[in-house]
Amino acid sequence: MISSAPTARPLFRTRPLTARGHLPWVLTGAGAALVPWVCFLAARLPATAEVSNWSTAWVGLDLAMAAGFVATGLLLRRGDPRHGLTAAATAALLAMDAWFDVTTAAPGADRTVAVALAVGAEIPLSALCAALAFRALSPAISPKLSAPPRD
Repeated sequence: MISSAPTARPLFRTRPLTARGHLPWVLTGAGAALVPWVCFLAARLPATAEVSNWSTAWVGLDLAMAAGFVATGLLLRRGDPRHGLTAAATAALLAMDAWFDVTTAAPGADRTVAVALAVGAEIPLSALCAALAFRALSPAISPKLSAPPRD
């Protein structure tokens, strides 16, 4: 007897993650175009700047990280594989926070605290979130984590 029960759709597509058309070229070109832009910024940006919304920027970044932690934790508790998406974003935010904390801290005690937080909390948490993302998303990328065959 053949069962007529519907089969469950997988959460992620299992086809190789290759793109045809212009998208790969656009993304590669965008990355390449950033190189001269970064050189221009390095030569032209002032060494110091005073901004009126400094605290708003830092509070916003910390709220985004908090949202990432909460979303990742809730999705992970439910066993939802989408926790990999929020974990990846949170890992990137944590790495960015560590970078900007250290590079914008005043020399002395402020920089010491920034480095201690980066080494003791932000970078390890970023690595943890990256590992969660990799573990959650790697089956969707490729079961054997190998490159797709060339056409």
